[in-house]
Amino acid sequence: MPRFDLAPDELRRYCPEVAEPADFDAFWVRTLETSRREARAPDLIRIESPLKLVEAYEMVFSGYAGERIHSWVVVPAKRDQALPAVVEYVGYGAGRGLPQEHLGWASAGYVHVVMDTRGQGSAWGTGGDTADPHGSTPSFPGFMTKGIRSPDDYYYRRVFSDAALLVDTVRELPFVDPGLVSVTGGSQGGGIAIAASGLVGGLVGAMPDVPFLCNFERAVGLTDRMPYAEIVKYLSVHRNRVEETFATLSYFDGVNFAKRASSPSLFSVGLFDPVCPPSSVYAARNHWGRGELQADIVEYAFNEHEGGLGYHWERQATWLASRLVDQSS
Repeated sequence: MPRFDLAPDELRRYCPEVAEPADFDAFWVRTLETSRREARAPDLIRIESPLKLVEAYEMVFSGYAGERIHSWVVVPAKRDQALPAVVEYVGYGAGRGLPQEHLGWASAGYVHVVMDTRGQGSAWGTGGDTADPHGSTPSFPGFMTKGIRSPDDYYYRRVFSDAALLVDTVRELPFVDPGLVSVTGGSQGGGIAIAASGLVGGLVGAMPDVPFLCNFERAVGLTDRMPYAEIVKYLSVHRNRVEETFATLSYFDGVNFAKRASSPSLFSVGLFDPVCPPSSVYAARNHWGRGELQADIVEYAFNEHEGGLGYHWERQATWLASRLVDQSS
């Protein structure tokens, strides 16, 4: 499809006012404190596999309300010291897949942790294993409107809590340097990485790739693609719930988390992306750390939502390696 959003020079300046609840910080402090009280030690089990150069572990950790969330941990087999870690969150509808699908970061010398997204894992890929044991008020099929009548009940309250609490857990692993943890993810995973960056301090970096879940009001009105279109479908039926819906979403907007980020970042954006419109990505990037932190971005000028794929992973690996050099100097 042709470019449909702002011109590139306008995107680079795009820094919109986004609705932010007065109790945004209090809401998230309360949410995480309550869940941390319910947390217990993770289960870490070595997986037998044909992999020889890495070790793979199943890790089940405490997420929202102490609920048990599955993840993979892939570690270089040969190591003589604690290693930096990359925590990855996955795209919409996918699960954590299989350990052998996650070899890049471990091959580059990192502990790689991949979080299963609760309730997802049955739309594409090789599956997930984590249930979401919560009901919902009436919603459109998918996850975008699940529990949307209240921020307390909204689906992404649980997912973002899982993401932040996973960082806590990773920092306690014996083979991880707790001061060298970064977060990443593509699409939904990029949006989750932004949320984790706003909820957890002390990260060495964040790498949101074509991120979803940012600048909701603009994105919902700009694209007709799923998953944002789930909100459109819902509101086309629940015509009296527009204000309520966007009030709930304001607690989960990536722009509000980006403002609170405390580490440098590397974003990516596809300028032809009809799923996560470029301006919604730039809204989060341009607000990163309230404009006071390094927020690099790579534009893929002729790509849609696939972005840079393997080319971008190489850019991420180079960028993160430079961050580690900066940390050690």
